Amino acid sequence: MKIDVLTLFPAMFAGPLDESIVKRARDAGLLDLKIHNLRDWTHDRHKTVDDRPFGGGPGMLLKPEPLFEAIESLKREKTRVILLSPGGRQFNQAIARELAQAEDLLLVTGHYEGFDERVRTELADDELSIGDYVLTNGALPAMVVIDAVTRLLPGALGDDESSQDESFSHGLLEYPQYTRPAEFRGMKVPDVLVSGHHAEIEKWRREQAKLRTQERRPDLMK
Repeated sequence: MKIDVLTLFPAMFAGPLDESIVKRARDAGLLDLKIHNLRDWTHDRHKTVDDRPFGGGPGMLLKPEPLFEAIESLKREKTRVILLSPGGRQFNQAIARELAQAEDLLLVTGHYEGFDERVRTELADDELSIGDYVLTNGALPAMVVIDAVTRLLPGALGDDESSQDESFSHGLLEYPQYTRPAEFRGMKVPDVLVSGHHAEIEKWRREQAKLRTQERRPDLMK
């Protein structure tokens, strides 16, 4: 998979995407990731990317000229252009799986008061938000999308079954997990998990996943 990121803050991506699963996926050639600075597509000495909104109001908007030039320069035949902004549809595991099937993504990160609407209507294939809150810019949401998508790429986790039983994979939160020792400070692992009866273990896990989801995220049960 190829992912390009268009941002005003490329240095923000250096740490998180050079570690752990994303780093291993890049090293293995599963992910071709490149970060681009939007200011590289400006043509004035101040490298201006924003201006005041027509009609007044607070804040500044990202101008269409550098965004159009940058996106048209980076976009290829199969590129899916995705804007990261609070106004997008809420990102979830189902969308992560959808994006993991794509060959080529271009993530465009918002800043200031967002994008000139012409960028949305003419260039974007999708618009995503990672939650109902406002961040300083779209860099962190882009990293979240990259991480969630990368771990779904075949071979990224080593054991591809690992991503099948995680939270949200079946529309539920993950069941409680335990490891050795079987008893710690008087707290014992549930008997069923050490029974060796795989059918009973699977039944217990399904029941616990439903109970946990009902308690913590009842919206997922609808």
